[in-house]
This record gives sequence, structure tokens and C-alpha cells, in this order.
Amino acid sequence: MEDFTKFKLKSADELKSLLAGKDDFFVVACNKCFKEFSADPEPESVDFIDFSLSLGRNVIGFLDVDFLCNDYRAKQLLETSIPADTGIIPVISCGLGVQTVSSLTELPVFAVSDSVNFSGRHGMSLSNHLCDACGECYLNTTGGICPVTDCSKGLINGQCGGAKEGFCEVDKEKNCAWVKIHERLCLQDRIFSFPGLSVQLRDFSKIKHSFIKNYVHNIRANRYEGFFGGLCLKDCKEFSASFSVQKLPLPKSVVIPLSQHTGLPAEPVVQIGDHVKVGQKIGGAVGAISSAIHSSVSGIVKAIIPYGHPNSNRDVLSIAVESDGKEELHKSVLPCGFWTELDIDEIDAIIGEKGVVGMGGAGFPTPVKLKAPKQIDTVLLNGSECEPLLTSDHRVMLEYTDDVLFGLNILLKATEAQKGIIVIEDNKKDAINKIETKITDIPNIEVIAVKTKYPQGAEKMLIARALGRSIPDGALPYEAGVVVINVSTAKAISDAFQYGTPLIERIVTVSGDKINKPGNYLVKIGTSVKEIIDYCGGFKDNDVTVKLGGPMMGTEITDLNVPVIKGTTGIIAVTPDVSQPSECIRCGRCVDVCPMELLPLYFPAYADTVDWKSMEEKSLTYCIECGCCDYICPSRIPIRRAVREGKAAITGGSE
Repeated sequence: MEDFTKFKLKSADELKSLLAGKDDFFVVACNKCFKEFSADPEPESVDFIDFSLSLGRNVIGFLDVDFLCNDYRAKQLLETSIPADTGIIPVISCGLGVQTVSSLTELPVFAVSDSVNFSGRHGMSLSNHLCDACGECYLNTTGGICPVTDCSKGLINGQCGGAKEGFCEVDKEKNCAWVKIHERLCLQDRIFSFPGLSVQLRDFSKIKHSFIKNYVHNIRANRYEGFFGGLCLKDCKEFSASFSVQKLPLPKSVVIPLSQHTGLPAEPVVQIGDHVKVGQKIGGAVGAISSAIHSSVSGIVKAIIPYGHPNSNRDVLSIAVESDGKEELHKSVLPCGFWTELDIDEIDAIIGEKGVVGMGGAGFPTPVKLKAPKQIDTVLLNGSECEPLLTSDHRVMLEYTDDVLFGLNILLKATEAQKGIIVIEDNKKDAINKIETKITDIPNIEVIAVKTKYPQGAEKMLIARALGRSIPDGALPYEAGVVVINVSTAKAISDAFQYGTPLIERIVTVSGDKINKPGNYLVKIGTSVKEIIDYCGGFKDNDVTVKLGGPMMGTEITDLNVPVIKGTTGIIAVTPDVSQPSECIRCGRCVDVCPMELLPLYFPAYADTVDWKSMEEKSLTYCIECGCCDYICPSRIPIRRAVREGKAAITGGSE
């Protein structure tokens, strides 16, 4: 591939002159971008350290960074890495990296690479121009501050004399770049002089850097708002958002997997030939993390067999029930009218007995989540529904508002939390308005409307956005005093107490550009995906990809004869992505959008060499598989597939 390398070390003579009288180096090096991918450090790092040692200099530390121009990550690394006795910071990078480091520290920063006077590129440019700004770089002379990007007049080198009380005469709201340069050099005990250089005006025939700067500023503002990374996607909610929930006709038969949740599968408590009723338990929870399973129809148990699971490539033990069409309720389906008199353990037991799990997709048993070993002060109801196309949670909030609030009140009692907050993205204004109207006189419940951004529904992102609290990598929400529950789960809890109904049905969005009749449907758990698609008029043509869930995190299926389970948020039919992967070019886009602040570009490379240890060292297990990296990758590399392979290898499970 073409190598867009942007820098190389300066010559030995230049470095000797530059480093004269300097010592106690903390070296910061950036791995080159827009070149053939390699997991190995750049050779310039070792070369510079060897050269410094040959001069008798003391190298007190070294920091190797991917994408040094990513100021968010660079700041985190530098704050915890620079030793107190550092004299200067030599930076091995292009000009962007040098300026990033200089903006994050008051220590003297020196550019020890040449990013101008050789055949490479400079800054963010991939063209033959040396730089998008001016094509000249005096960052050593100007203390790491670029006078072109920071000067309203666009001066290249030298003082204009136009500063008034530190501000530019042209733009009175802007600090004078040359005053900033002077102050930094004085702070670092460096001489403020420009030998042999005269004042030059910027060449305005080149691209206007102010436009680029404003563009980058706006992009970063979106990237950092609420939480780092993520994507502002076209939500495509219009396919189904306006359609009220419609009850799907009763299926003739259902196949109910005994594994619909995180943890151990349930064990069957019925036998072939048994007659079961609606809401009857047919699978008992096993161990501390598991969930009960109930029949969604009345009828005869026809089989207990391994059957295709909608979220994996393997069969799981499932119970097939042929409906008798009577919809006769089991005797255990009774409302709990005295729930306010129950203690925490009794509430938790009912939620567990009714098989309630997280309905946002993960399927974590709700009773386990509520048994936090630490005091909970806030219950966050997740109504963000940040995945494109999905609208089932939206319709739940609109059409079952009272049930959602009822469920939230039970959750507040179960956790002894003082506050309930419903977080809704601002593309659901009707739901926001309706719930706000309902809670006017309820002091301990509020709605927070947040700007639409993916993957806002992930617990770490949601807590950061709504409460400004951060959760360390590997920690759980309860450590921040929070429990996060999906709004559909809150409705399921309400159903369990108000009507005695276990989790035996859910609202599923059927959507996408390939489906004939999109909408939101109330579906019995165990109903065949094919039966639902047929009811919705089938596909517009045969060139279609079907996913269960949303387009970002959903599971692609080829066999439609799999059942809807508790965590099936949607069935989407979309145009296939036929793009083919090519080589990684180290563009860094996957790093920019990763909300978990990981380095996704390494995962496919390590997966190709079966280097699971290195994947784990790059914090693979913290990946939430949101798919942002896959979406943004210009090389169309299936990064998430590599993540799943790595996790399966590390845990000893299957993909």
C-alpha cells in the first residue's frame, strides 16, 4: 500500500544542535499512521534513545503512543506518565503530535522529527502539500505553538506588534498567538528570538486553516459530548416510530429456549406430553445467575430438544409447545396488590420467579442486578434506544407510560434508591413530553433528555451522560451507586406485580428498507421469526440481510426458523453490505469512535496470528461490541468478529 508516513528523525547534526545543554529526557513517540499496519514500535524511538545516550544524555522515561493527535487519549496517558524530574520532552511525531503534547504540558517540548523537509506528508494532509496550514514548521522555535493556526492575521514567523493587552487587534476575543509563544518560552527559560527570520504573511492561496480548525473543533465537540467516542448515526426511526403496537396473532406453536439470559440455562420442569397453561413455569433457574422460563401459550409440550438459538451459531435445549388456542392462564398468574407491604427480598423473589431479565439485549437476570453489595442512590431507566431502526422502547414509553412508572416505583423500593431518572434521547420528544406530564407531582422521578448519540444505551455511557459519573474499566454500575434498567424491563416488572404475568411476551420492532410492512408488534416468546416476517408481508426482494436486534449490535441470521426470545428488540431486514475488507491503513478512526477508549485496530491483527494474549493485554474484555469500529473503518475490516473470536478463545467458549 502507499505509505503516507509523515515524519522521520532529524539529522544527527540537527539533533546535536537542538539538544545542546538539554538533559533528563522523557521521550514521547507516536506510532505512524496511514501506513501498512504493524503492531511493532516505530524504529525511530529506539534510534533516538540510542542517539541520546551516545551524547551522554539521561533518558528518564519513554511513552509510545498510538495517534498522539487524539488529545483526549494523549492527555490521559501524559498525566500519569511524565516523571516529576523531567527536563524536556522530545517528541517523535508529525507537527500535530508535537502541538498536542505542548498543549497538555508546560514543560519544554521539542520536535525531534522532520515532518517538512522530506518527501512525506505533514499534519492531517494526505496530499502532496506539506501541510494543510502553511507548509512551514518552526515548532521548536515557537515553543510548540503554531503561529499560523493560532494567529488571527495568519502570520508565519515573527511578531506583528498588534497585540493589545494580550489580545489580537483583529479579533479582540482571541489571545495573541505571539504573546502565548512569548509567555511559554519565558516559562521554560528559553530565548525568544527568531534569527534570520522576517515577518511573513500567510499564503492565502493555500486552504483556509480557519475552516479546518472550526470543522475539527465541531467534530471533537460532538465526539466528547457526554462520553468519548461514539457515532451520530442516521437513526432511520421513521420506518416504524409512528406505528402503534399491534398484537401479533396467536402462533400455532412456539419453541422456547431454556437459555434466554446471561448465566446458566434453565432446567426443564415439564415433560413431553404435559399440558401447560399461559404463564406456567416450564424451566427452573439454576444457580445464582440464571432465570426462570415460562410458557407463552397454553397447549401440549411436543418436544424438549436442542434447537437453533437466535443469538448464537449453536443449538440450545428448547421446549416446543403446540398451542390449543385457548390461552388459559395458569393459576400462578395472579396480581400482587399488596406489593408496597413487601420487603426487598420478597420483591426480588417475585421478579425472579416471573423470569424478568434485561430486555435491552443482554438479558442479565434482573434480580441479580438489584442485589447490589453497595448502597444504590439512583435507578436509571434506559429509554435511549440509541440503535437505528429500533422503536419498540419508544412505543413502550408512549403507550405503556403508567406501567413504566409503576415498574420504576417498584425498582426504587427494591433498591432503596432515593432517585429515579428516565433517560431518553431527544429524537423521542413525544415520549419525553408525555412522561414529563405524568411525573409533574412526583418529586423523586425525573426525565433527562439527552442528545442522540450511539451507543448511549450502554451502561457506562448512560451513567456518564446522565449523572457525570465515571465507572472504571471492569467495574459495575453499582460501584457508582447506580442501577440501570431498560424501560421495557420496567414494564415487565409492572406486569409481574399488577397482573401476575411472567415475561412471556415482548414488543418487537420489525423494520428496515427491505420489509414490506414495518411496525411494532406484541409477540409471544418462542414465536418463529419467519412467522413474524410473513405476517409483515415478507421482504421486498431476495437481496436482503436479516438481523435480530439493531443494525449495529444485532445478530445476522440466515435461518429464519429461530424463535423470538426475551432480549429480541427487533427484526430488521436491510440491504446487504457487499464491501470487501482491505488492509488496515492505521487511520485511527476506530480509536476516535471507540466509547471504551480502546485500540480496536490491533484486534484483527492479533486474531489473524492467534495471539490471544496480546488481545487481552489490549483490554479486549472491556469491549462492549457496539460495532462503532466496524462502521467507521474505511478498510471495512470486521473488527467485531475478531473481538468475538478473541473473547471466545480467552474464555474457552464458542463464538
